[in-house]
Amino acid sequence: MNALLLLLLDSRAPSGAHHHSGGMEAAVATGLVTDLTGLEGFCRAKLRTSARVGAAFAAAASRLQSLDPERTGLGALQERWGLLDAEFEARTPSEATRAASRLLRSALPKADLVTPWTRCREPSPHHPLVLGAGVALAGGAPELAARAAALAACAGPASAAVRLLGLDPFAVQAMLARLAPGIDECAATAAQCAAQLPPSLPADGAPALDLLADYHLTTEVRLFAS
Repeated sequence: MNALLLLLLDSRAPSGAHHHSGGMEAAVATGLVTDLTGLEGFCRAKLRTSARVGAAFAAAASRLQSLDPERTGLGALQERWGLLDAEFEARTPSEATRAASRLLRSALPKADLVTPWTRCREPSPHHPLVLGAGVALAGGAPELAARAAALAACAGPASAAVRLLGLDPFAVQAMLARLAPGIDECAATAAQCAAQLPPSLPADGAPALDLLADYHLTTEVRLFAS
């Protein structure tokens, strides 16, 4: 694991926990999460739904990034990246979540990606795709990309909850340790899907998270971008 991957997972990254709460700020504001028990339930729910989707797409992106552009063909790569991004877009009903998902791209210069993204419809790919590509560039396998995505799905809300609820950070870290087997299981299951065509990747929905994301934009005072 080299410095590039650590940078992508850093809380100070554009999509990191310093900027995004992963729905936790809205969950706290609406009273859905009020304590450590609620936080753990929130994270476990994410592992069964949106985290599984993000992990699968990160693994697929890592695999795609590892393909040889000369052997695969530039046009074929364009089509594959565009389809992968479009399929993740279709699995992200919330407009607020879609916008937040495209912020990580600013962490990597365009020269770092072999994907010809400037010819695609969107100027910036979704977060799991950039994370997966970054893991591949760092020499990691698709399963590592899936694990990074699954971990971030829990660590982000957990970090936000410490600030929003004043929770004991040691207790929160202990909770994340309890979630570790579930994070690994989520990543392993997602990585098995990496070779599938994008339409066949997981599409587990989390309607409550989508509603919280859009509600978050209506609040007058916000600590986090999402």
